[in-house]
Amino acid sequence: MAVGTKTLLIAAALFALSIVPSAAEDPISNFPTRTVKIVVPNPPGSGTDLLARLLADQLSKRWSKAVIVENESGVASGNVAAADVARSSPDGYTLMLCPPGPISTNGLLYKNLNYDPQKWVVISHLATVPYVLDVRKNFPASTVQEFIARAKAKPNSITFASAGAAGSGTLTEDNLAKMAGIQLVTVPYRGLGPAQNDLIAGQVDMMFDTLTTSLPMHRAGIVKIIGVGSEHRVSALPDVETIAEAGLPGFKSLTWFGLVAPPGTPEALADRLNKDVVAVIKSPQISDKLRTMQLEPIGSTRREAEQFFAKEAQYWGRIVKDANVTLQ
Repeated sequence: MAVGTKTLLIAAALFALSIVPSAAEDPISNFPTRTVKIVVPNPPGSGTDLLARLLADQLSKRWSKAVIVENESGVASGNVAAADVARSSPDGYTLMLCPPGPISTNGLLYKNLNYDPQKWVVISHLATVPYVLDVRKNFPASTVQEFIARAKAKPNSITFASAGAAGSGTLTEDNLAKMAGIQLVTVPYRGLGPAQNDLIAGQVDMMFDTLTTSLPMHRAGIVKIIGVGSEHRVSALPDVETIAEAGLPGFKSLTWFGLVAPPGTPEALADRLNKDVVAVIKSPQISDKLRTMQLEPIGSTRREAEQFFAKEAQYWGRIVKDANVTLQ
């Protein structure tokens, strides 16, 4: 080989190496270089918000960059916030942490959405918590069997507080009524807070809410938890039966929290986000904290989360169809 040709080949190789970005220049390995925003389609103080703030705090420490939580108070079952996130740049700097609605069930309920729930880039399934059946403190039933018996004896006499027509709590009530063969009177509320307040005040008879928010009220004696929506009894309430074992086999009602990124987010970046998020969720400090909140930490792979979200959509899709619920 001529010396000149050899020199040209070496020069070409060196040039090729020079255009490969170093780790310091690679936007994925160097992520983040600025503030990351986690959008929560629920108000401050909600279970979703508390989980988001725990995650944001730990990611800030891990990345040495600010991670902030932005609340968009749950307007339209989270659809407004979801549409905003879906339109965001797919660069990892805007994420959404939310319950099932915007990821799974809203697509089953609403005819027209300004985003496609099928196109989220899934990061992880973070945590799960069961729904529980709450009744006012002086309600004349202390078990699910007694509740159903009373509802059958007096149809349309028991009032149910609905915190939103598209919410999992309302869909759970629809499923309970169908499986038990009872008729309840739905009282609509603009959000969880007002519904809880009226249950505590005895203005309504019952509602479905998460174990996280219900347990403190139960322990304070201002409401009664008489049934649990999980497959097994929970350690915090060992004497409270599951609704399935109370005579409705197959009954299940869980809510969960997922982290997603806008459509088009690169797979490699999503994998990087998953790695860091899972490390936080599975750390002993955060896992223990979540369990004190009655949340079961998950921290799934992206593939596991995709499969779980799809399975949940199928499960709730059957309930939505049976209840004939459609929203504009």
